[in-house]
Amino acid sequence: MGGLRKFVDKIKPTFSEGGKLSFLASTFDAFETFLFVPNTTTSRGAHIRDCNDMKRTMIVVVVALMPALLFGMYNTGYQVGMTGWAAFWFGFLKVLPMIVVSYVVGLGIEFFFAQKRGHEVNEGFLVSGLLIPMIMPVGTPLWMIALGTAFAVIFGKEVFGGTGMNVFNPALVARAFVFFAYTPFISGEKVWFADDAVSGATALEQLATSGAMSYSTADAFLGFIPGCVGETSTLAILIGAAILLFTGVASWRTMSFVFIGGLAMGYFFQALGVTTYPAWEHLIVGGFAFGAVFMATDPVTSAQTRTGQYIVGFLTGALAVLIRVVNPAYPEGMMLAILFMNALAPLVDYCVVESSISRRKKRVKLVK
Repeated sequence: MGGLRKFVDKIKPTFSEGGKLSFLASTFDAFETFLFVPNTTTSRGAHIRDCNDMKRTMIVVVVALMPALLFGMYNTGYQVGMTGWAAFWFGFLKVLPMIVVSYVVGLGIEFFFAQKRGHEVNEGFLVSGLLIPMIMPVGTPLWMIALGTAFAVIFGKEVFGGTGMNVFNPALVARAFVFFAYTPFISGEKVWFADDAVSGATALEQLATSGAMSYSTADAFLGFIPGCVGETSTLAILIGAAILLFTGVASWRTMSFVFIGGLAMGYFFQALGVTTYPAWEHLIVGGFAFGAVFMATDPVTSAQTRTGQYIVGFLTGALAVLIRVVNPAYPEGMMLAILFMNALAPLVDYCVVESSISRRKKRVKLVK
């Protein structure tokens, strides 16, 4: 690393102010801060400085996504009748182009806006670029992923001011755009498979139509079922959750209360006789677990206050199950639930803060 550091320092003046390639200063800064922890400090305000800057945090999330991604690649081949390394290699070749397209398009737009504004390149797309292909069916055309990614970066992030200012989760904005703009290409039986000769309903579709799924509980939990690339294996997702919680990157309050809210609403419908299948099945099929671990816990679009995290988490899980049960035509409710709560999270935080201020004012009056 010492040699690489010397090389970067040697070419840095070329990209600095007054250098021949100074117009690429933002691009150079993005690569330098990706390789090395920045040596800059804040000029005002109270801050705690350590080695964990935003890029390092985003990399932790990428590492946490790896178990679900790798299993998703294997499951892509498994669903068309392959096993072992053949299944993984088949899935790898199908999923890799989706990831490449997402990063090339998304980062290209990010770099363009950074250069135009003379700002640093935002780090958030390190995660969003991987999330987008992971929440898409493997049969999604690459041009559609490119279009959804472009829409998410431009209208989901940049119009709000970039990473840290966006109201909605960019990856879910991409999926929502593709779903509502090109519904036949992202719903149905064939889109979940990498072979047009194979088709089959997902577990969620079966629950919505017949009230029972043909897959075993073990297969559903382990992930040997049709679904989006990264959403099938609850076990792999929970491994990622453990990494996020151990490193302190994600909020356990939001994450756990999404599951609690989903269970509560599931048992409520079961008690009313609206559903006959166990309430906990909602947690291991579809994008519920993936959304709870990697989407609802987004530190930018979720609640910031502790009480708000409990509320937003609970309502997200409850709303997801409500959409699934009440609207059988749209069996996957996690995407809409998270986007809806993204919009409400600032209001929830505002109410929590105002409530706290009101209680403190009352205590002051009592003391006087």
